[in-house]
Amino acid sequence: MQLTTETVRTAVAAALAEDRSVDDVTTRWSVPAELQVEATVVAKQAGRVAGLPLLQGVFAAIDPTVTVRPAVADGDPVLPGQRLASISGAAHSIITGERVALNFVQRMSGIATLTAAFVAAIGARPVRLLDTRKTTPGLRAMDKYAVNCGGGTNHRLDLAAMVLLKENHLAAAGGILPAVRRVRDGMTAEGRGLAIEVEVTTAEEALEALGCQVEWILLDNMPPEEMALIVKQRNASGSSAQLEASGTITLDTVADVAATGVDAVSVGALTHSPTALDISLLVARDHGVN
Repeated sequence: MQLTTETVRTAVAAALAEDRSVDDVTTRWSVPAELQVEATVVAKQAGRVAGLPLLQGVFAAIDPTVTVRPAVADGDPVLPGQRLASISGAAHSIITGERVALNFVQRMSGIATLTAAFVAAIGARPVRLLDTRKTTPGLRAMDKYAVNCGGGTNHRLDLAAMVLLKENHLAAAGGILPAVRRVRDGMTAEGRGLAIEVEVTTAEEALEALGCQVEWILLDNMPPEEMALIVKQRNASGSSAQLEASGTITLDTVADVAATGVDAVSVGALTHSPTALDISLLVARDHGVN
């Protein structure tokens, strides 16, 4: 997932409008209008950085004369006290944009840091760590970009990217086989070709999905022993279906899940429950300016 200029511009504009940055009464009334300053963005804890394009985008939107000089790149590991970027320009502009800029970078760095921890726990096993659609409304591109910065892989971007038949789809359609048939009829009618994934909760359902020759099978909330059995059945059948494990997988359990032989592990917590990385922006007054 790459961030486009338009994606950054749109997200920044919405955030600054929400914060009413054009009417920052505290800064306007307390800070000399002519004051020029230097500021430093510093990591206060170890982690993985993400969101520097948003940091630059915020200040570009507020005041194009503000200069942002990154000291690291998105995806880099950082240590407490490490400088992430230097900023110079009007104090008014820098202080007004501080909170919005940090909100983006702290959250995105938190996602990247958590993702990197899961990747490390998986280790050298040939298992991809996938994200989900459990993202902040309106910020999906940023959330998924941050997952990439942490070493994870993006799964479905949106509802049109692929077919994912989950529990409620299967219940409404009358089961796995009728659901898959209806999807294939729909794709034929619309002249589209998309990968199909089926969510299953038992080994019996997994076998039925294998028989439908779908591209992906989602093993939901299964114990590792059952996942390992399904992996053996898939391999013995000669099927090329990718097996994705999902459902309350944590840093403590992901290694055991990955060891079953599944092809991918998806973790919704990467984007729905990250802890923001502690980052600060510190202004130093330039005493050469009155």
